[in-house]
Amino acid sequence: MRHIFFTHSIGKYKAIWGWIFVIPALLYFALFSFYPIVNAFYTSTLQQDILSLEPPKFIGLKHYIYLFHSEDFWKSAEATAVFTLGCFIPLVTVSLILAILIHSRGRRFQNFLQMAYFSPAVLSTVVAAVVWLMVFDPRGLANQWLNFVANTPGVNHKWLALSGMARLSTIIVYFWKYVGYFTIIYFAGLANIPGVYYEAAKIDGASSWAQFWHISFPLLKPTTILVSIMAMIQCMRTFSTQYLFTQSGVPTGPINVITLNIYNTAIRDHYIGRASAMSIVLFSIILIFSWFQLKVSKTEKVSYV
Repeated sequence: MRHIFFTHSIGKYKAIWGWIFVIPALLYFALFSFYPIVNAFYTSTLQQDILSLEPPKFIGLKHYIYLFHSEDFWKSAEATAVFTLGCFIPLVTVSLILAILIHSRGRRFQNFLQMAYFSPAVLSTVVAAVVWLMVFDPRGLANQWLNFVANTPGVNHKWLALSGMARLSTIIVYFWKYVGYFTIIYFAGLANIPGVYYEAAKIDGASSWAQFWHISFPLLKPTTILVSIMAMIQCMRTFSTQYLFTQSGVPTGPINVITLNIYNTAIRDHYIGRASAMSIVLFSIILIFSWFQLKVSKTEKVSYV
């Protein structure tokens, strides 16, 4: 009886200290994550001008009905979808390829390559956008390189003027900045795979492709799920690159993603309720796609033993 009582006391003691350590994190998320979401939904039900002294007027779901019929919002959704698809697929694919290439090198080169690929992620998105604005300038490296490849000296390909080129430019900036970040995550996943699996495969005469397809790829599934969800969220909530590009004279229409539309609606047009409704819609879309990715990829647990 004394042993049972002692064990129960230890369990209760651990539970109390567990809550003590968890409560600060819960308070942080409640204050900076959950409360803003609830407050944004509440604000989306109000008709309010942020510069007006008049009290806000409750209008229910009228902002959501307006967005459903708004051509401007649907164009923003289209711009977000184009950017996300154009950036998400290369990010996941190329980061996996780069991680495999780094993993196949010697330890000395691994450290150097990891630093080289990760270095753009250290820069802020604002700095990255400013650097690439100079690259995409008519006299910049992008035009020079494309003219060299296409053998069209002196031609201005209008990276920052044409709709398609403007979209491609923002995708390139985002890809360049974040591909190294996801490469490091994939490399960590590869490093956690026990080497005995590859040794056994080599003894059995398996080729490099067979080792990747039957060992690396299946065991990288948890990492792939993590990378895909993080990349999708990162792409759908892009803002800084599009904002700085439009401030530099790039046409707004092709790169007017939902986050940029939210900013302009709230800050420029002062429609805080409508902007909050767009924020909730974007949050719902991200939540649904994240849930869908987890649902589709949910199979048996991956094990190394």
